Amino acid sequence: MDDIALSRLGIALAILLVTSAFFSIAETAMMAVNRYRLKHHAHRGASGAKLALSLLGQTDKLLGVILLGNNLINAAAATLAAVITGRLLGEGKMALALGTLAVTFLILVFSEITPKVIGAAHADRIAPVVSYVLAPMLTVATPVVWFINLFVQALLKLLRIQPASESGSTLTQEELRSLVLEGQYFRGKHRSLLANLLDLESFTVDDVMTPRNQIHAIDLNAKPSLLAQQLATSYHTRLPAYEGELDNIVGVLPLKQVLRLQQEGSVDSADLRAILRTPYFVPAGTPLLTQLQQFQTDRRRLGLVVDEYGELQGLVTIEDIIEEIIGDFTTTAPDETSSFTRNADGSVTVDGMTLLRSLNRKLGTQFPLEGPKTLNGLIVEELGEIPDAGTRIRFGAQEVEVLQTQDRVVKVVRLLPPVGRVAAPLQSPDGQASSAG
Repeated sequence: MDDIALSRLGIALAILLVTSAFFSIAETAMMAVNRYRLKHHAHRGASGAKLALSLLGQTDKLLGVILLGNNLINAAAATLAAVITGRLLGEGKMALALGTLAVTFLILVFSEITPKVIGAAHADRIAPVVSYVLAPMLTVATPVVWFINLFVQALLKLLRIQPASESGSTLTQEELRSLVLEGQYFRGKHRSLLANLLDLESFTVDDVMTPRNQIHAIDLNAKPSLLAQQLATSYHTRLPAYEGELDNIVGVLPLKQVLRLQQEGSVDSADLRAILRTPYFVPAGTPLLTQLQQFQTDRRRLGLVVDEYGELQGLVTIEDIIEEIIGDFTTTAPDETSSFTRNADGSVTVDGMTLLRSLNRKLGTQFPLEGPKTLNGLIVEELGEIPDAGTRIRFGAQEVEVLQTQDRVVKVVRLLPPVGRVAAPLQSPDGQASSAG
C-alpha cells in the first residue's frame, strides 16, 4: 500500500467506518423494532415491513450476515488504520499503540455507539429501509452463514440453550395489561375500559353476583294480595319466581307481560305460571368473559348462580358484567339506600354483605379477593367465629370495627380512617340494586 496516497487511504477508512455504522444501526433496528407495529404495516401492504418480517423470521441467519459483514469491515478498518499510522508515525511500538487507540475510538464513536443509539430510537422507521439491503446480502452470503451457523448450533446444544421461537414473542395477559396501563398508547377512559376488559377472565360470576339473601324474587304460592303488592312495587324488569322456598326456582317472570295481564284484569298465580320463562342456571366460578359470551350465545340477560350441589348462590345479569367494563350505569331502586356512609371523623360505615371488590374499587381499599367475596365473610374467616360488636381487626393497612351482628352475620362494619388509598365518591356496590336486568 506504499504507492497509495495517504488521502485515499483516509477516504477508504471513512467508507469502512460508515459501512460498519450501517451494520450496527441495522442490527439494533432489526432487533428493537416493534413487531406488532411491523405486522400492522405489513398487513396494510408496506413492502419494507413485509421484507423486515421475513428477515426476522430467520433471526439466526440475519444476525449471521450482519455480524459477518460488521466484523470483516472492522477488521479491515483496523488494518487500514495501522497502515495509516505507520505511514504517519513510523513502525514503532508507540505508533502501533496510538493506531490501536485511534481506530478503537473511531469505531466506538462513529460505527458502534452512535449508530446503535439512532437505531434503537428510530427502529420502526429504519428496519423496513435497511431490509432492502440486508435481504440481497443474506441471499449472497447464505452458504457462508450456513457454515458458520453449524458451529453456532453445535455450541448452543452443548450449552443446552434453546433458541427462542416465534411464539416466545407473544404477550401474556399480564404483559398486555401492563402495556395498556403503563404505555402511551391509551389514555383516560380508553385505558380503563381495556384494563377492565382484560380483567374479565380473572374474575368470576361469584365476584359480581347479587347474593342469595339479596335476591328480589316472587313466591307463586303466596296469597294473591301479596303477589299483587310485590308486582306493583317491584323495580325490576324480570323477577325469579319460586314455589315455597328460594331453591325451588320454577322460572323467570317478565314484568312487561305481567303489566299487560293486569290491564286485562286481575292476575293470579295461574296467569303468572303461564308466562314464566325457563330459568337459566350458571355454574358458580364461571369466568366473567365466558359468561358474557354465553349470555350473547344463549340470548339471555339473567342467570341464577348455583353451586355443584345445585343450591342457589346468587343472581348475575348481563348488566353486572358490563358494569365491570364501563363502570356503574344502572339506576337503583328508590327505596334502597347506599351501603356506604362517610362519617365526620373520616371513617366509613359499610353493610357487612358488601362485596370486597366493590369496596376496593369505590373506596380504594385493598382487601384480599382470593377467598371470601363479602366483608362479612372475610371477617368471619379471619376470626373463625361470629364476632361481638366492638371487635376490631386489621386487614393490611385497613382497620375495621364490627358495629352490629345479627342472625350469625356481621351486619354493619365501620372502616376506620384512613380509608383506602384515596378518598372516593360513595356509591352503591355492584349488583346491590339489581337482581334483574
